Amino acid sequence: MPTAPEEQAYLQNLQQLWAAQWPKSTPTAPVYPIGERPISEYLSHWARQQPDKAAVHFYGYALSYAELDRLSNQFAHWLIKKGIKAGDPVAVFMPNCPQFIIAFYGILKAGAVYHPISPLSKEMELRHQLTDCPPKAAICFDALLPLLQPLCEELLIEHVMATSLSEIKPAAPTLPIPDLMELEKLALPTGVADFYPALATQPTSGLERHIDLDDIAAVNYTGGTTGLPKGCIHTHRHMLYTCASFMPAVSSSDSFDQTSLAFLPQFWIAGENSSLLCPIFSGSTQVLLARWDCETFMAAVQHYRVEFTTLLVDSVDEVLNHPALATYDLSSLQLTPCVSFIKKLTRDYRQRWHQLTGSTLFESSYGMTETNTCDTFTAGFQVDDFDLSFDPSFVGLPVSGTEFKVCDFESGALLPLGREGELCLRSPALFTGYWNKSSADEELFPGGWFHTGDLGLITEQGFIRYLGRRKEMIKVNGMSVFPTELETMLGQHSAIAASAVIARDDEKSGQKPVAFVVLRPNHQQDAESLSRWCKETMAIYKVPEFRLLDALPMTATGKVKKKDLEPLI
Repeated sequence: MPTAPEEQAYLQNLQQLWAAQWPKSTPTAPVYPIGERPISEYLSHWARQQPDKAAVHFYGYALSYAELDRLSNQFAHWLIKKGIKAGDPVAVFMPNCPQFIIAFYGILKAGAVYHPISPLSKEMELRHQLTDCPPKAAICFDALLPLLQPLCEELLIEHVMATSLSEIKPAAPTLPIPDLMELEKLALPTGVADFYPALATQPTSGLERHIDLDDIAAVNYTGGTTGLPKGCIHTHRHMLYTCASFMPAVSSSDSFDQTSLAFLPQFWIAGENSSLLCPIFSGSTQVLLARWDCETFMAAVQHYRVEFTTLLVDSVDEVLNHPALATYDLSSLQLTPCVSFIKKLTRDYRQRWHQLTGSTLFESSYGMTETNTCDTFTAGFQVDDFDLSFDPSFVGLPVSGTEFKVCDFESGALLPLGREGELCLRSPALFTGYWNKSSADEELFPGGWFHTGDLGLITEQGFIRYLGRRKEMIKVNGMSVFPTELETMLGQHSAIAASAVIARDDEKSGQKPVAFVVLRPNHQQDAESLSRWCKETMAIYKVPEFRLLDALPMTATGKVKKKDLEPLI
């Protein structure tokens, strides 16, 4: 571990580097439009200031700020009357929908703890979360009730509520409606509350529970790619700081009031930020999709004149290659941060997207569930493709108020700039611990820092590069090969739609990289031709062996389940 003077000098140097590189138009401190108050109070503020403004558009159904504030008040009253106390978890088991947002803010206003569960969960996954963090109440999509209710009865979860998307199906849809909206509302079993009728019996105001910024607000579960998911405890302050530090770093508007579009799953931490938190923080209107659908996305951008959206690079690729692209006008888009999961951001994608929309693609952020996921920003570093001129995995600078350092994995010693090691950070959005896991602060946050387990480095200019999970690093004859870098390079091949790289043991070299790839339709390639291309493109020790698949195994949050690929080596 470094001494205090060593660490202080290291951080002072970094602060100077970050200040020198900071974009001139980006605020150097978090911005709080109405002060440091719980995000639920932001909703109530905007409901008073702009009651008739649409908070949400959903396929032609519109929910105003006044309605959202009123309905979430009623949901909070329902919880309180059912005996839900401050700090009690409430499970939310639903796909993207306006009811999700109502429930989220009702839970926060009641002082309860938001506990999201993926609607794609099966019985074992659902059981794990419900037993790890037993909720006092649960709300779900009615079609998921047959899965949820038996577990609630077994685990003595007494208060269950259900809702249906058919209840908000518009008479005149503005977009092609999802199949979930076509499902008939189910008759609910005795004892299961019906969402809208139950809310209608509750007061619309008069909530008396005081919410402190440091009260627990949510238990967000990790993706579970390296073991059973763990619940990260987040407070109201974490949510607020995430908005106040990240939105000024990516927005071109002083007020952040831009019509946005969200399709990332709301239960996921990135979907929580893009749909549940940031639009309400800014008092803006969001267009919400139940799930990603390329043509619906294009229709929504055109119809609602969407200005801001966060995309996956996979989504970008689908839009750019869609046969109906020419029939839609996407010129309203001004800000389009993106996330590289399977496909990686490249100059070609950026150039083609700019030609189409006039906006510039840039990598959104580095982050993880433990940190509320918005720890860096890359906006402002796109001139002459500066951000893409580095080796792959440029993730920019820390958002204001967040600090990074790079340490040796074993000793914890600080490493010089430019050296690969473990990314460590401290942030006002850093989780307070794992739910149901007792661990002393010094074990979880040695010296006040969270050790991420991620490989990375800080360049001599002060920029942060993410190189992947330490467990994924491949050693070939003693030389480091980073799967993230290889996947980015493979993304340049015109025939490769998606790739995932893992290691296999090798007697001569120690390890060998193995690339599992999915080819684009109508592209004829084999392992030999792909290998030849790689030998012309990268250092010979990085050239992987190839396995061709029809599809990659994915988690509900869009990450590759690399463990499932290991038996295929």
